[in-house]
Amino acid sequence: MDIRQLKHFVAVAETLHFGKAAERLRITQPPLSQSIIRLEQELRAPLFLRTKRRVALTPFGEQWLRYVKKALEGIEALPEIARHLRDGAAGQLHLSFVSTADFNILPTLVRRYRSLYPEVELSLNEATSDVQITAIANGRGHVGIIIPPANASLPIGLTYHKLVSEPLIAAVPESWFRNQRFSLVQGKLSPASIIEAPIIIFPRPLAPAFYDLVMNYYASWGGYPHIAQQAIQMQTIISLVAAGMGIALVPQSLRQMARTDVHYLDLEKPAPFLETGIIWRQDDQTATLRRFLEVTREVLIIEA
Repeated sequence: MDIRQLKHFVAVAETLHFGKAAERLRITQPPLSQSIIRLEQELRAPLFLRTKRRVALTPFGEQWLRYVKKALEGIEALPEIARHLRDGAAGQLHLSFVSTADFNILPTLVRRYRSLYPEVELSLNEATSDVQITAIANGRGHVGIIIPPANASLPIGLTYHKLVSEPLIAAVPESWFRNQRFSLVQGKLSPASIIEAPIIIFPRPLAPAFYDLVMNYYASWGGYPHIAQQAIQMQTIISLVAAGMGIALVPQSLRQMARTDVHYLDLEKPAPFLETGIIWRQDDQTATLRRFLEVTREVLIIEA
């Protein structure tokens, strides 16, 4: 059985006339008749009832026809599918991201990419930077949004590109703010108030760059934090702040996580900046990745 035989069957089924079917196919009638006979022999079932006056589909042929048409439609679509895959308009893209990216660059990137390439199967996975770096370096996943290591180089073969850089702000319990437990200077939180308050933070093994950024801020003011609790999700950290367990230094974009029981304050002195960027393998030739990187450059231009 081949595509040619299936097309012969459909032509005869639609015309119910071997002569007209042969004319449509631009072949002579004898080869067409032989093709249908061989197809029936292979299927071990007749497709047509033939008399001198008429040709009709058998019940089996009538039922099989819709499956053959569907199969031919699929085959005819293969060149277009191949073009979409080649051009990155279809296929798969595995994107991982740190939880902080969910509040700054991730929604914009995903929204723009999905609007341009709706046929791509986009797989999203939240993971810490260290997990992403290891996974992508080992060929698991296409691209990751990470907080880059502060003093460590990336594995050979990975490319990094900066996306955004934003200052840290303080997330404080609303009740603490309302009861004026902090020293504010023109509405900004003083370093002394930050040092005195218990803090909630990511564990260093899971987010070393973020952890060290906060520690360095304390050290620059001659203090050391009282760590009240550690949490691995930004949403959890904010929930613990809301519960009154302490304050947290978080990226400015976390203001989007508006809660009535949490208040966000700028820092009085120049705040440390948290950088977020993307990594991918230099040798990854996946077309969907190429398109995603194009979208990333476009979005950065728009945002700027």
